[in-house]
Amino acid sequence: MRQSAILQAGVSRLSSQVTNVRFVHKAPLSFPLFDPFPIAQRRARTYMSAMLDRSHNAPELPPEIARRRTFAIISHPDAGKTTLTEKFLLYGGAIQMAGQVRAKGEARRTRSDFMQMEKDRGISVSASAMSFDFDGHRFNLVDTPGHSDFSEDTYRTLTAVDAAIMVIDGAKGVESQTQKLFEVCRLRDLPILTFCNKMDRESRDTLEIIDEIQENLAIDVTPASWPIGVGRDFLGCYDVLNDRLELMDRADRNKVAESIKIEGLDDPKLADHVPAHLLEQLREELEMARELLPAFDREAFLDGTLTPIWFGSAINSFGVQELMDGIAKYGPEPQPQRATPRAISPDEKKVMGYVFKVQANMDPKHRDRVAFVRLASGHFKRGMKLTHVRTKKPMAISNPVLFLASDRELAEEAYAGDIIGIPNHGQLRIGDTLTEGEDIRVTGIPSFAPELLQGVRAGDPMKAKHLEKALMQFAEEGAAKVFKPAIGSGFIVGVVGALQFEVLASRIELEYGLPVRFDASQFTSARWVTGPKLELDKFVNANKQHISYDHDGDPVFLTRLQWDIDRIERDYPELTLSATKEMHGA
Repeated sequence: MRQSAILQAGVSRLSSQVTNVRFVHKAPLSFPLFDPFPIAQRRARTYMSAMLDRSHNAPELPPEIARRRTFAIISHPDAGKTTLTEKFLLYGGAIQMAGQVRAKGEARRTRSDFMQMEKDRGISVSASAMSFDFDGHRFNLVDTPGHSDFSEDTYRTLTAVDAAIMVIDGAKGVESQTQKLFEVCRLRDLPILTFCNKMDRESRDTLEIIDEIQENLAIDVTPASWPIGVGRDFLGCYDVLNDRLELMDRADRNKVAESIKIEGLDDPKLADHVPAHLLEQLREELEMARELLPAFDREAFLDGTLTPIWFGSAINSFGVQELMDGIAKYGPEPQPQRATPRAISPDEKKVMGYVFKVQANMDPKHRDRVAFVRLASGHFKRGMKLTHVRTKKPMAISNPVLFLASDRELAEEAYAGDIIGIPNHGQLRIGDTLTEGEDIRVTGIPSFAPELLQGVRAGDPMKAKHLEKALMQFAEEGAAKVFKPAIGSGFIVGVVGALQFEVLASRIELEYGLPVRFDASQFTSARWVTGPKLELDKFVNANKQHISYDHDGDPVFLTRLQWDIDRIERDYPELTLSATKEMHGA
């Protein structure tokens, strides 16, 4: 019965290779008749498709830069992304004991979920960065929110990494949010490594999982490892790339798997460790996989058209080290960064970096604000004076930090590819560029028009000023859009997903001691308005009841119906209504 299922999956795969052009490199994704992407994701596709092509013919990088690996972890909620992050930190020696997303009693909670709401709900709602050493390489890892309501944070994070690890659940396969995040990675041509998690639970047939990835994501898949058994029978994996047998220890979740070097699938040593029926199944499946699936090709991987897949169980620490070895050995070095008037190469001597995220109040004891900066080039040293391009003012970077989620340590130095934190009092915003004097601005960091709009007011009317301060902080963080109406008082808050309203209310109360209420708004969408000044002023004066200003002071047209947008485009042809805004600190 099992053999026929495998054969059927294999034949299906083979026939699709022969007849289906979707496996041609960078073929468009094929979706059902309805569009599974919310408006923001569709805008992201349009906006980010013009982003920088990756260059693999770049000059050889200095060794200290070449050993950097900067990557994000993406997945559908609950696929095990944050647990995998914890195990990375454990293997990298950054922590002594891996935490659990849903910890009970004395069990330690995860390091990367540092907000109170993340701890309470067991979900990630904010991207967090971590840096650690592994096997002679410097890993800069970003754990992103899986929940679609926080997708904008994830989009911006993906502008600051060179590769992504896609985590999928062995029982559920490719889920909706995985598909959406993969689409963003594809627009940036990011190399993708796949980790199929939870193999120690009942999961689907291996070939079926691979076939689904190829079908749904239109990317070639090559096995880096192959599971031996599933669920209760899961013993471990055969390491395809290194001809090794990896055996899982269920007794100790934080123990590195036992590794046995073998000479191919016919090595008699295999029979000493794997029961006969599972060994026969392994040989049969791998033989078919080698016939039907492409071999690993690093160039195709770096181009984003081939993904190697590892199988394992993050909670049992199994398959994690092999995945980390794969990142170290095959992952991309720091890549050139798109900017205007020219691209920035990582081997340039002068330091350049850009802000892709701002996080306030990471440490509840200090009302601080930290800008996450991806270094695009150069060798940064603490105390350097850098030019803040937007204001053209020098900034002495005296207290830069390296992250371990909410924990930090002073960074004495950093290189291109690293992510450092710069504590500041609001001078740095998302999209800002820091240089050693050159007037250059990093581009490609998007802001999307919100899909949900609500009014907000403080529970105590006497605290309206405090509320304004809190809202401006969250707007600069990118956690929400805050609009000040041209007529009347108060603010309108815009978000991508409904859960963001809950997070905002929770954070304003926890961080500012200020209970707030969100009320329904008459408006349903927002568009930034640009164009010649005279035409823009005429438009604003004629439509004041629809006009608001964002935290940068840019005019925004709030609409009730699509008809409003159509009317403006017809009556004011010289103006542009845009659903995206470039965050480049201009």
